[in-house]
Amino acid sequence: MAQRNDPAARDESSWTWDTGALRLEFRWDDRSPVRLAAWEVDGLAWGGADASSSRPIAEVLVRGHGRAWNNTRLTHTATGQALRHVAHAESWEGDDPVATIVQRAEDPPVELVTRFRATSTGAVQVTASVSNLGSADLVVDAVPSVSIGALVAPGEAAEELRLVEGRSEQLAEFRWSSRPLRGDGALADVRTHAHANQSARGIVEATGLSTWSTAALLPAGMLVNERSGRTVAWQVENNGAWHWEVDDIRDGVDAFVLVLSGPTDLHHQASVRLAPGERFETVPASVCFARSPEDAVASLTRHRRRLRAAHSRPEAVVVYNDYMNTLDGDPSEAADAPLLEAAARVGADVFCIDAGWYADAGIDWWSTVGDWEPSLGRFPSGLGAFAQRIRDRGMIAGIWMEPEVVGVGSEAGRALPDEAFLQRGGVRIREHDRWFLDLRSPAARRHLDRAADRLLGGLGFGYVKLDYNVTPGSGTDRAASSAGHGLLEHSRAYLAWFGELRRRYPHVVFENCGSGAMRADFAQLEVFDLQSTSDQQDPLLYPVIAAGAPMMMPPELAGNWAYAQPTMSLEQIAFTTVTGLAGQPYLSGFYDRMTAQQLALVADGVRVHREIRADVSASVPWWPAGFPAWDEAVVTLCLRAPAHTYVYVWNRAGRPVELALGAGAAELETVYPVQLPPWGLADVAEEPGTVRMTPAGTGGRAEPSARVYRFPAPHPA
Repeated sequence: MAQRNDPAARDESSWTWDTGALRLEFRWDDRSPVRLAAWEVDGLAWGGADASSSRPIAEVLVRGHGRAWNNTRLTHTATGQALRHVAHAESWEGDDPVATIVQRAEDPPVELVTRFRATSTGAVQVTASVSNLGSADLVVDAVPSVSIGALVAPGEAAEELRLVEGRSEQLAEFRWSSRPLRGDGALADVRTHAHANQSARGIVEATGLSTWSTAALLPAGMLVNERSGRTVAWQVENNGAWHWEVDDIRDGVDAFVLVLSGPTDLHHQASVRLAPGERFETVPASVCFARSPEDAVASLTRHRRRLRAAHSRPEAVVVYNDYMNTLDGDPSEAADAPLLEAAARVGADVFCIDAGWYADAGIDWWSTVGDWEPSLGRFPSGLGAFAQRIRDRGMIAGIWMEPEVVGVGSEAGRALPDEAFLQRGGVRIREHDRWFLDLRSPAARRHLDRAADRLLGGLGFGYVKLDYNVTPGSGTDRAASSAGHGLLEHSRAYLAWFGELRRRYPHVVFENCGSGAMRADFAQLEVFDLQSTSDQQDPLLYPVIAAGAPMMMPPELAGNWAYAQPTMSLEQIAFTTVTGLAGQPYLSGFYDRMTAQQLALVADGVRVHREIRADVSASVPWWPAGFPAWDEAVVTLCLRAPAHTYVYVWNRAGRPVELALGAGAAELETVYPVQLPPWGLADVAEEPGTVRMTPAGTGGRAEPSARVYRFPAPHPA
């Protein structure tokens, strides 16, 4: 059992890595592995000599060696305890400083390299790699990306920590909540000092399964000290399985440890066999250290932008898509033509034809997906001709694809060899009348390349919505150490295939969609141009999703549906348009049937988006009333840009609300909609910076409505 390190009794060494924005202090000795002992950001120090953590930064679970102390967590691994410092070094990746720490163990003979890449925001992206230095094969059951102890600062109490965590499900994505880390439903105080100071076994954990990486729990979170504000935020970056956990260790400053990991044997049937000399690298994870939760979210947002900056991006576009609450997967030349004309009138940049364009009417487009041949029954003039018609209206032609699946009724399903598909026990994995392509397979990649070349190169589509509506379970055991490892290799191969597609078609805009936002992980957010946030069709339910999305992604990536309809009142049209303006508006609706006044309200939303999108793309999110509950009467979001703060308010109850906005709130101005009756705004005299907002209406309660406001930043950047 690992005991607290005693620097006086051991010849302890240390190394401080100073990036300018962040200082990390690592310590080790000849009887213990490297650990993160302290950090400092913006002059705020956390840790020090009396906060030294007993937990190593690296853990590795090797079969046949197991754990040094039995538990079901990713801590106390025997090989992790056996690691010893060999070397450390500083380098650069572009403009970003990098720290590399090398450790080795003798039994089993492995080398573990932990790599920290810092951005200018006080955040780091971390990966770990394990190499087999021996002469026999090793099976590795888990390698976390990083483990961080000393989460309780000197002078603070473990009971002061709160855990911020997120949940998603289809149609109810990005719901965030906060709870005490100690207490009922979390970690109990077992008073380890009364048990020979042994470690506790408590755990709070979240696990993402299969390839719907954000379908239940979310791979991001925060630990916040509610008294001091000190915050550690994180995200695991994999387009597949992941796991994070906060483990109870012992009383005092060494109370907890945060472990971030990709797939493991215990959670995902993922183990990897390493032959002598072979190496395995973990999925990336990012950690942000900050003086407050607001600063942590801001820092993580800037960190995400920094990582995305390495990937070239076309200019932002406003998309009209014919699916949501409109054609619902039944596109045709006749049905899309009037929608195209109306979308052009409101100023959309893209007209996207969604699912069903490849299947003749009366044929199930769900189970015939995968051939990617246009239907002449739906588009008698030819899909290419309709794409040209879109371009003739000054718009980019967009198309929907679900590249990773092949329907059981498709010709491709019959023609492709079995090795092109994910398999278990030699049988193709089948879910909801679809098989899954294995992107490690050259045959699968050739099939997709031919389809992409036909649509992008041949027919000239410049926008592609890549969807993913089914998920294959634990993975594939074909040509893999385990099902979970096979799935990880397929997921990495998919990103490699997509990266090559981007290089071949650099002008094309790519949207990531997975049954709404069932895989809105940063592995894909880093390389895509737009992320669908939901398939939620009720405009009154969408605001909580739109308000929570910036906790997972930069707001300019959040493709929020704004599906105005001719049956809506003007206030209802404004309500759904405000949802779109909280990120990247994703338009839909029967615009061709609208009155001139209704259409003008939509067009003004597009105009406002173009006016403010530079600010949105430089903004960081803030929730002045806290994270909204699913049934919250009033939902709010602030986006703080260098010169302005934008305030989004969805009032679902139609009643007055008071909102604490701080300095500058007295200068609130309406950004959208300006054509409708303004809400009443009044300063609350006894609470400076608080504004009372009264929706327009009569009789004490108005219909649900929404507004976007703006006020000058107190300290313009």
